[in-house]
Amino acid sequence: MGPERRLRLFIYARILVAFLFLASTVFLNLNEPKAVDDSSYVAMVRLVGFSFLFSALSYFFLKFQRFRLFITHLQTIWDLLFVTVLLLFTGGVTSPYSFLYLLSIMSAGVMLRRKDAIQTASLCGILYGAIVDFQYFGLLAPIGLSQAAALQLGPMRLFYNIFLNLMGFYLAAFITGYLSVLAEESEEAFRAKSINYDELEQLSSTIVSNVESGLLTVTPEGRIRVFNRYAEELTGKSQADVYDLPLQEVLPAMASVIEDASGVSNGEFACEGPRGGNMILGYSAVPFNGLLGERAGTILNFKDLTSIKEMEQALKRRERLATLGELSARMAHEIRNPLAAMTGSVQLLVEHGSIVESDQRLLAIILREADRLNLLIDEFLSYARPAPPHKQPIELRELIEDLRLLLAADRRFGGVAIANLVPAALTVHADENQVRQVLINLLHNAAEASRHDGSVEIEASLQNGGLGAEAPVTRISVTDNGPGLSDEAMLHLFEPFWTTKPSGTGLGLAIIYRIIEGHGGCIKVESPLAGGCRFTIMLPA
Repeated sequence: MGPERRLRLFIYARILVAFLFLASTVFLNLNEPKAVDDSSYVAMVRLVGFSFLFSALSYFFLKFQRFRLFITHLQTIWDLLFVTVLLLFTGGVTSPYSFLYLLSIMSAGVMLRRKDAIQTASLCGILYGAIVDFQYFGLLAPIGLSQAAALQLGPMRLFYNIFLNLMGFYLAAFITGYLSVLAEESEEAFRAKSINYDELEQLSSTIVSNVESGLLTVTPEGRIRVFNRYAEELTGKSQADVYDLPLQEVLPAMASVIEDASGVSNGEFACEGPRGGNMILGYSAVPFNGLLGERAGTILNFKDLTSIKEMEQALKRRERLATLGELSARMAHEIRNPLAAMTGSVQLLVEHGSIVESDQRLLAIILREADRLNLLIDEFLSYARPAPPHKQPIELRELIEDLRLLLAADRRFGGVAIANLVPAALTVHADENQVRQVLINLLHNAAEASRHDGSVEIEASLQNGGLGAEAPVTRISVTDNGPGLSDEAMLHLFEPFWTTKPSGTGLGLAIIYRIIEGHGGCIKVESPLAGGCRFTIMLPA
């Protein structure tokens, strides 16, 4: 309790004492009219009323900081005067109100210092002793205090009263001062601990709010309590939105975790992001106990692993493709030499002219398949060892418009509308032939996926970031409205010789991947559940 609150408490006590004393005086005068003469009764009522008013004014001036110490001293002095005058009006040595001096001593001890309490006790002893002595010698007879009452008690009894009251005053001063010192020390210690706790609470709140992972706590019933900033950004919901909600409504995949969380558990799960699309979250669940050791809930720490998983898959794919590309290049060279010899021999046999017609047809099939195999080897080599790009500025809109007109005669694009949504004057620094090859392959795949009456949209824009830095990149997307891709197809999409087409070689997308990689860019695929497929290419601007 601070000094201001203690002072207020003592003022409340004075107001209450004044009120009770006034009420008891009025009640006594009504029931025993002769107990107090009229002049003393009026004087006592005025004294108590003035004390009541003085305490009320002191309470009002407590609002001003600069008056508090002055009011404390003034209130102590007023208490001494009030009790002294009260004793004079109520019989002096026979008055039952001498104990009210203790209120002044306690007030000084609590509100001021131990030295002030002892000084106040000394003043109380002096004032009380003076009243008793003056009454005994008849010096207070002019104000109505009879000498006979003091003489009747005798000098030894009066000395005994003064001694006991004086001892009581000093004892009260000592105890109150001692308790006041203990209270101040306790307040200082509590204030220091409170400051430490406040700092720790602020520090904990700052750490929880700014840690780069999601942090939430749930009760044993599965209701959310703490929900930090990262969790808000990850889920798109604020602390106020999710407070006391069941975890099942916010992160359904984690609801089963807390049901079985008897110890530390870790894992991963997939969920839908706030802006659509799937996210992969890694989590760690730890139960925690309350102050009494009871189960208080579970702490869940989780982090978005989507980009890390994508990087892992990209690295694995790159390593797989690099190994396969090196092997493919060696195999292509080994196959091409005997294939060339076989093709030359067959051509000599065909040109010889002594072969029957049925055998000539078989040889023609061999030549045709040999050409097809040779074409496959060329594609293989294009994938395994792509030519370094010769970069130059390319007007994307014009390039795509040329491709749209070129592919209009292709029967695979019959009924398929190609929308060129690329803004004018958007350029990219790249190898024009390689970019043309990439776009043609993507458009072929989109047309075959869209079948008849389909549509393909080509968009492009310039944006910051996207390749692991804040540098600007050119974003090109090819979107079709076909049935989309399966999870298995998404997993093996850029691997060579993996295809869903009956007559495909499985090298088209693998070559696209190597070309984009050679430009220092990246390519991503999205296939929403609603259908359709979008290939997005990021190239350095």
